[in-house]
Amino acid sequence: MNPFDLQRDAFGLWVLVLANGTRHSPVTALRAYPVSAPDQGAALMDADGHELLWVPDLSALPPDLQTTLRVALDEREFLPEILRLDTVSSLLTPSTWTVQTDRGTTQFMLKGEEDIRRLTGTVLLINDANGVQYMIRDLAAMDKHSRKLLDRFL
Repeated sequence: MNPFDLQRDAFGLWVLVLANGTRHSPVTALRAYPVSAPDQGAALMDADGHELLWVPDLSALPPDLQTTLRVALDEREFLPEILRLDTVSSLLTPSTWTVQTDRGTTQFMLKGEEDIRRLTGTVLLINDANGVQYMIRDLAAMDKHSRKLLDRFL
């Protein structure tokens, strides 16, 4: 039996059903560490921001519940991962970048080099001119062309 259930109501809102049958709606799923440890630590919060349930490790959940919780988490977060850089309009900023992300191809404007932050040795966070954040999870794993373009801004 699942330790809890997460489902949608008729209005598309998330409903948390605890093991004792108690229902909470609407709930919001939040990751504790979305960049550094996306599978470690998630909370289900009520409409007032109070924690209803803490999930220490997503991978420990049954597969169906794990999938549902990941859907709820992904709806709340928007942090596209850059997989490849296709083109950069200029080696000076501002410049327009065309990239492949885990959510498809997109273009954004980089205002300045200061909008690229190194979180760890291999993880980068890039803020575009509109405030959207993009992540490069592993700089070393990117293709040669992408690394060459990035090196000019780092």
